[in-house]
Amino acid sequence: MKSVEARKNIFIELGKFLSQFSEQASQKRADVLHNELFFDRFLDLIELSQSHNGWFTPEQVYFSIRSWADALTKDNLDQWLSAYNLENTHPKTVGLILAGNIPLVGFHDLLSVLVSGHKALVKTSSNDQKLLPFLVDYMMAIDPELKNFVNFTEGKLENFDAVIATGSNNTSRYFEYYFKDKPAIIRKNRNSVAVLDGNETHEQLVALGEDIFRYFGLGCRNVSKLFVPKGYNFDAFFQAMFDYQDVIQYEKYANNYDYNKAVFLMSNFKLLDNGFLTIKEDSSYASPITSVFYEFYDQLPSVQTRLESDTDSIQCIVSNNLVPESIPFGKTQKPELWDYADNVDTLAFLSRI
Repeated sequence: MKSVEARKNIFIELGKFLSQFSEQASQKRADVLHNELFFDRFLDLIELSQSHNGWFTPEQVYFSIRSWADALTKDNLDQWLSAYNLENTHPKTVGLILAGNIPLVGFHDLLSVLVSGHKALVKTSSNDQKLLPFLVDYMMAIDPELKNFVNFTEGKLENFDAVIATGSNNTSRYFEYYFKDKPAIIRKNRNSVAVLDGNETHEQLVALGEDIFRYFGLGCRNVSKLFVPKGYNFDAFFQAMFDYQDVIQYEKYANNYDYNKAVFLMSNFKLLDNGFLTIKEDSSYASPITSVFYEFYDQLPSVQTRLESDTDSIQCIVSNNLVPESIPFGKTQKPELWDYADNVDTLAFLSRI
């Protein structure tokens, strides 16, 4: 069993590899390990990703890769791991049931299992079956011992000691029953919200558009609900969203926009619409793709109380410091290594099993 330092170095090397790739111009560097085997293959895989999942356009895949390259630095890994004692881990097998809504969405769980010294038994989503195994192949080239620590399975999970499973509210009930005798983290549907007060700058609202439109709005960290003061004028909001108008050029997004708008209109719902995004007054958090819900408030403390009571439904809160523990506009899809999904500390869980 390798030391924490040795395990950490595998991911630092992976970060260096990923840092070579960008939508503008990918550039091979001489100081990166195993480029002769993996660089061109990864470029091909990125370009082919959309054929495996129509939502995984090269732009979105490159964004995910860049985000992980930025995260997997020595400084970030040191800061993250300094809070845990992972040196004397007795390796257990941890089953991972991964989501596939955005590129590499399950990578943090795999990273957590491996860096903590455990073995991963991975069931990928049918929507994201190529990218993660490729990165594992790269890491195995860095450290062949990893072949004893990662296995992929297409069938049901068997012979494991603990599980981390991500799914919908419906599948979570199945997971909770099926894994009731194992230590488990079971993740359900969550959504992210923004709290506005009308004093946001144009630049902040443009950044909010990143939180709404990145990955076409398919992630749990995408903002799907706005809280706005009574009498809020949406003109500034829509002016800022105009920066993202090209999203309607993408056929899958356009089809969803047309369908969901038609459903709303047939139901006689009152909509605000700019030709590529509809917004609708609704108390729910989970808006359909291509749409954002909004809700009026009288006083900010009432919003804070509401968010605290619904904490199990919320992944991120975005605001200009209007409510506690909110994050700045434009940052939802750039989480730090220590920003855990559902606020459940994965490494603390793995250190206890």
